[in-house]
Amino acid sequence: MKIYLIRHGQTDWNLQGRIQGSHDIPLNETGLKQAECLAQGMKNHPVKKIFCSTLKRALATAEVLGTIQNTQIIEKQQLIEVEFGEWEGLTWDEIQKTYPKEYRHWSLRPAESAPPGGESQSEILNRCRQVVKEIISETGGREDAAVVSHGATLAYLLTCMLKPNSLEESIIVENASITTVNYQPLTEDFMLLDRNDTAHLTGSFS
Repeated sequence: MKIYLIRHGQTDWNLQGRIQGSHDIPLNETGLKQAECLAQGMKNHPVKKIFCSTLKRALATAEVLGTIQNTQIIEKQQLIEVEFGEWEGLTWDEIQKTYPKEYRHWSLRPAESAPPGGESQSEILNRCRQVVKEIISETGGREDAAVVSHGATLAYLLTCMLKPNSLEESIIVENASITTVNYQPLTEDFMLLDRNDTAHLTGSFS
């Protein structure tokens, strides 16, 4: 079974470097074009189901893909972006200036802290582990599927699949990128096949 982990297209807050988190920010014009290119790039990778975050930037991306693939979209609350609480809407520079102590503690010990009003690392990992189990259950572990979500959440999902006992903080996925993971139902093992593929976007925005 192949699982295609897809990040939503670009938003204005992505351009501005603002933390989106649980804020329901829509795709901008570039993001919509990226979604179309993504859908075309997935034509040779048919999927039986598309699992998607409930936030509109992910849903809009999934809907374009679903139209091309003629595939149902299944919304999952667990796939929403990491909630950053009071930090949402701010840039990282603004966060460090406004919340210097909280930011330092969070950056040094993320497993033991959370942004004010936001999610802890353990909370995020728990919901990601749960949604991975649901995806495997609802596909029987044998039907190729797409998962449309968000940058930070996708990093946690990959951590749950590939390194269940540690967080791979170096995982970065670009807007409208595709990361491919293979799942072997007999051994219940995951293997990373391709990460952060954006070849389908090349030359589309010149």
